[in-house]
Amino acid sequence: MPELRTSLQPRILYATPEMSDFVKTGGLGEVAGALPRALRSHFDVRVLIPGYRPVVDAFAEIPVVARLEAQAGVPPCDLGLVETGDGMRIYVLLAPDLYDRDGTPYGNAAGDFPDNDLRFARLSLAAAEIALGADPAWAADLLHLNDWQAALAPAYLAWRHVRVPSVLTIHNLAYQGLFPRDNLARLGVPEHAFQIDGVEFYGQLSFLKAGLYYASHVTTVSETYAREIMTPESGCGLDGLLRTRAGQGRLTGILNGIDESWDPRTDPHLATRFEADDWKGKRANAESVRSQFGLALSRGPLFAIVSRLVHQKGIDLSIQAAETIVAEGGQLVVIGQGESRFEEALRGLARRHPDAVGVHVGFAETDARRMFAGSDFLLMPSRFEPCGLAQMYAQRFGSLPIVRRTGGLADTVEDGVTGFTFADSSPKGFLGAVRRALDTFGEKKRLNAMRRNAMAKTFGWDEAAASYTSLYTRAFGNNAAVRWRAA
Repeated sequence: MPELRTSLQPRILYATPEMSDFVKTGGLGEVAGALPRALRSHFDVRVLIPGYRPVVDAFAEIPVVARLEAQAGVPPCDLGLVETGDGMRIYVLLAPDLYDRDGTPYGNAAGDFPDNDLRFARLSLAAAEIALGADPAWAADLLHLNDWQAALAPAYLAWRHVRVPSVLTIHNLAYQGLFPRDNLARLGVPEHAFQIDGVEFYGQLSFLKAGLYYASHVTTVSETYAREIMTPESGCGLDGLLRTRAGQGRLTGILNGIDESWDPRTDPHLATRFEADDWKGKRANAESVRSQFGLALSRGPLFAIVSRLVHQKGIDLSIQAAETIVAEGGQLVVIGQGESRFEEALRGLARRHPDAVGVHVGFAETDARRMFAGSDFLLMPSRFEPCGLAQMYAQRFGSLPIVRRTGGLADTVEDGVTGFTFADSSPKGFLGAVRRALDTFGEKKRLNAMRRNAMAKTFGWDEAAASYTSLYTRAFGNNAAVRWRAA
């Protein structure tokens, strides 16, 4: 019966450049690991991902189900199909020359890979080919594409005059996949598409704009961010097109969720598991964090930063606020990596205050989870934040986020209830919120009430999955497949 049910369900291909099962650089990887699984009760979902080294190494064998031929200058590759332990089926693009490299999915210490246009045109083209039946045993009824790396897929279909519904999710509009016009021919992009109503963006080829223009529907990862990107201030030059899509009813904000592992009652990473009102258990995690970072024993507030160390995240604002935190008897622990100027500034801060500031450049899952569990407050003064996950993790573990009211931060943190928010991306605005947090730490009854409120938030994937289910139904329209009606 399960096989029959799957055969009747609409087939969704979820194309992504990263997935937390194998490789992640941020929120997209977490979403790609969770959302397809949350959708499986309604759809026959498969993931498509490039065959990076960690992906290939995760399986003893990857059976090949199809050969994808070269097109224009886009190299050929084999299409593998594997299954995870929980039954998630994943297509893997087997092209070692493109994907078997040191570094992140996008580059290494020297910068972005110079052939990223070919690497991700191959991903986009493969998604389109799977919709066209490249795998004789399975063809996608709808493509769900993520960020610029997969955004050429609906364009490739449109240029072939094939109509397959598609949804493009923007995880961060600032990353658009821009390449010179001279690359059109090798990517198989027709000259007639290089115009304002197509792929052209200020004289360059934009993968993301192609997706925004050709996809059936566009989503982004919070309702507030969906509104923000329609403004000149936050639209990265694409606000006009996004306003047009919104006017057509083709732009939707759907807040990301987090998975069930973010539960302090069951998380095996924690020094001590705990629940709301078990503040002794939370303090045990704080003591573990202080010990790990070499800080002095303290009954004062513990602040945390778990973040990429980049300008977008307002790291400079946190560094400035740290002096006030330390002067008021607080401590700060930091984990993350990013721009060298911020890494060095944080190391300098730790050298000046060795008993009060601890910094680890890098990332480890156990360390991050214990920091969420042990800290009293999370510093997250992002200049913009499409969704953000750290503020959700923190609340589940009773750490109150201090955030700017932008994007998903505005949608998930209630000022004075589950955290602290501020409006202006300025040292003064942020410091005001930090001082309110310090004052609240001295009012234990109020502090514990806010902790309980924060820990009561769930942020699960059910609501997001329901929203995507409704969206897919709209994208199928009146021409839905027989499988859709039967399911």
